[in-house]
Amino acid sequence: MFRQLLSGLSAQLPAQCAVCHAWPTRPVCDDCVQRFAQPMPRCQTCALPLPAGMRQCGACISQPPPLDQALAALPYAYPWSGLVTQFKFQEHTGWAHSMALLLRSAPWVEPALDAADWLLPMPLSQQRLRERGFNQTLLLARALEPSKLRAHVLLRVKDTPAQSSLPRAQRQLAVRGAYAVEPAQVAEVEGKRIVLLDDVMTTGASLHEAARVLRRQGAAHITALVFARTE
Repeated sequence: MFRQLLSGLSAQLPAQCAVCHAWPTRPVCDDCVQRFAQPMPRCQTCALPLPAGMRQCGACISQPPPLDQALAALPYAYPWSGLVTQFKFQEHTGWAHSMALLLRSAPWVEPALDAADWLLPMPLSQQRLRERGFNQTLLLARALEPSKLRAHVLLRVKDTPAQSSLPRAQRQLAVRGAYAVEPAQVAEVEGKRIVLLDDVMTTGASLHEAARVLRRQGAAHITALVFARTE
């Protein structure tokens, strides 16, 4: 409760820009957003950067992922990588609202949210939740689109090593069987248009596995939405 109170207060107080250290401002000031958050062409199904005029990368054309769409607001690079780390691991939870605004400002995000029936945050395992004390993606979802948030439809049923600690080839195997749909919600998934939300997308292994689980239960359309995408 005390942590939640401090988080709420920090969201209302003036802040120093985490990038250029201007004061007072939001966690990232307008000048830094203008400098570091310019949109770029991205593959429509994996969100990797592409040359202008292209819609899909060769890998997605040859081996389509289990996603209808993938959207990323920002590259996982300076300054956004540092902000994500502080948000997740240094309890800067008051930044969720500003991060949600940056997400909404990215191309195609508003239409994806408008068209969605549900917004599903990627869940943490119980072990990881106890260690961290909160699910950063759930906080981001509450700030982004609370009316469509369904926090307990997608479950993390198996703890796995952090994806960042694994070689690329092992990540898909590591998350196999890690997700499930809440049994009481299974029948409701059929026909739903779903936005799967995560803070960072690297290989996409976790998002792909979650999407496969939802597909098996009849989800009609799945968009992966992430704050930052590695490149």
